Amino acid sequence: MERASVTIVMATYNGAEMLPMQLQSFAAQSLRPARLLVSDDGSRDQTRDLVHDWAKSHPEIEVTLRDGPKRGAAQNFLSLLRLPVEGDFLSISDQDDIWLEGKLEAAVTALQQIPAETPALYCGRTWEVYGDLNRRRLSRGAPRGPSFAHALVQNIGGGNTMVLNRAGAEALRAAAQVTGEIVVHDWWIYQVITGIGGVVLFDEVPHMLYRQHAGNEIGANRGWRATMMRARALASGRFAAWCACNVMALRQIEPRLTPENRALLNSFDAARRAPPLQSLAAIRRAGLYRQGLRGQLSLYAGALLQRL
Repeated sequence: MERASVTIVMATYNGAEMLPMQLQSFAAQSLRPARLLVSDDGSRDQTRDLVHDWAKSHPEIEVTLRDGPKRGAAQNFLSLLRLPVEGDFLSISDQDDIWLEGKLEAAVTALQQIPAETPALYCGRTWEVYGDLNRRRLSRGAPRGPSFAHALVQNIGGGNTMVLNRAGAEALRAAAQVTGEIVVHDWWIYQVITGIGGVVLFDEVPHMLYRQHAGNEIGANRGWRATMMRARALASGRFAAWCACNVMALRQIEPRLTPENRALLNSFDAARRAPPLQSLAAIRRAGLYRQGLRGQLSLYAGALLQRL
């Protein structure tokens, strides 16, 4: 464990208010990271200064600050994933959370059980917290587990929980070289790793505080407000646009997908274009699923409304 070399990649943008606690939680890890690679997307606050100052006070961690593409969070993360892989494990971080001290150790311990040549992704549940950090709510679990059949229609874990072994990180780097637009980086990562036949480990034990605030790119996706937002996304066609973007991104790496998953991608793409009842039948026949009863019903509704 002490010999495991972990690189953290973090995309930042005007994150000065919450960034210090996230940075401090890196230094407090029981398995301390070897390096931190930050891509800043043109912050106008003190974000860059905070990274520079933290680097000076933690010389044992190699810190690199680079300029992002200034095309939003997804492309900022994608630019990081295109860089040469350094170390044994690659951990992805947001700028506004707080890692509990055993986060990296738990991820590396789990990933070390997977053969080194097998691309593997670790992700998991979080403690959702608000301003005072004291009221904790456990994020959603994944009772049906990970698979490409799930990844096509739903993401299983937040990017702020994700850690990859070197084989997984190298696979993402190869995929990122030929990938253009994506919806969000974590959903894309989940689709790529499952699509190429990699392993996804979902940890039911939370190892981080996921801060909920007005600036969240996605947020916890819980409660009646989130349910209404999902319904509007479905009815408005936004979810269909996301699916179309995901399919296009997966087409760009189609030769890397397993034969079974190429067939599944084709089935999903055909179902999206089919008449309502045929679409529903195709979705069921392909075994596509979302977590939970409401999630599954929303998938069926999307097929019947031709909003996939």
